Amino acid sequence: MDLSMIIGWVVAIILIINGITADKLMNFWDIPSILITVGGTLAAIVASYPFRILKEVPKHIAICFRGNKKYSVPQAVDSIVDLALIARQSGLLALEERAEDLKEPFFKQAVLMIVDANDPDKVRKSLEKQVEDMMIRHEEAKSLYIRGSGYAPAFGMIGTLVGLINMLKGMNLSGSGGSSTLGQDMSVALVTTFYGTILSNVFFHPITQKLSLRDAEEILYCQTIIEGVIAIQSGENPKVIRERLLASLAQKQQSKILARVGLNSSHGATEGEK
Repeated sequence: MDLSMIIGWVVAIILIINGITADKLMNFWDIPSILITVGGTLAAIVASYPFRILKEVPKHIAICFRGNKKYSVPQAVDSIVDLALIARQSGLLALEERAEDLKEPFFKQAVLMIVDANDPDKVRKSLEKQVEDMMIRHEEAKSLYIRGSGYAPAFGMIGTLVGLINMLKGMNLSGSGGSSTLGQDMSVALVTTFYGTILSNVFFHPITQKLSLRDAEEILYCQTIIEGVIAIQSGENPKVIRERLLASLAQKQQSKILARVGLNSSHGATEGEK
């Protein structure tokens, strides 16, 4: 589980509260400002997106907290090399039984496509089309939070205008009734901007960035699967497949994985990867 976003949120809130100081904290609590900024932002998001996207918001948040184990490239490469060894020893049809054990749907489908002896170009085009469609869905999801990061400061500005208009109107009123509301109106004018800025920079921007990172991880995983199954279908050497697929990782991580494989799987390499 990735807790970095929760840690970032907690630290940001603590630092903001510390900067305000506890005795003045209630000065920043204003119900009308919350209704204008938070309520207005959420209303604008609901108006901008269909319910098929809005209902996925809990799933988006869960993805932000999910670690990268589900789409781990090193684990995928290990599985691909194992499948390549089996295909080399027993043929592609032997992979059908192993494919049933794969939990990740994209990986499972890719293996079954080469088992069915589909044309390599057809396999690649079909899988790449799925990745493209996935990227479109991910962009739709990310755009919701990008819009939210823009709506929040905008509604903060609307609240500022509301407060200033009421303040100026109050200044024109005669007697104490008009001047008594100046402080409240000015508070709404400033606090709404405060809320809008926090909502945008502490919440919407981090969610957008985290979803972008998860998107990149899944795309790299899928690209690794595509290259791997095509290499298996072509009958390439499993050792060559491993080294080529690990090329997308950092050099230090590549060396660590290759060293682990060499130490822990030396007998398998000598028998199957030759």
